[in-house]
Amino acid sequence: MRILDKNKILIIDDEKDFCLLLKMNLERSGEFEVAIATDGKTGIERAKECRPDLILLDIIMPGMDGAMVAYSLNNDAITKNIPVLFLTAVVKKEEVEDSKGIIGNQHFVSKPVNAEELIAQIRKVLKKK
Repeated sequence: MRILDKNKILIIDDEKDFCLLLKMNLERSGEFEVAIATDGKTGIERAKECRPDLILLDIIMPGMDGAMVAYSLNNDAITKNIPVLFLTAVVKKEEVEDSKGIIGNQHFVSKPVNAEELIAQIRKVLKKK
């Protein structure tokens, strides 16, 4: 059951503790309902089930990396219109800032990130949806 006027966020990241901390910070804002998947395959399944408003996706994960997950999501009729915000340590904070958070037509946030920065970027992506 979806809580009214809260955006549903799905975090797909293999770092469970990071996911839990992020979930806590996002839900504390009162704006978001957050689900977690700690691997790519489960993340794709959860995206189809819960149909989030936005997916926060790590790039480097064992098995199925973030690029493969994004490709699968973009090529599925159920999930193709869900915006993806890559949340990764692969891209440096300066690169993200210089490109205004978009690299190769994809939205990126660099780890580590504080909750306020992340929430601002989530709002920005959701506004464009």
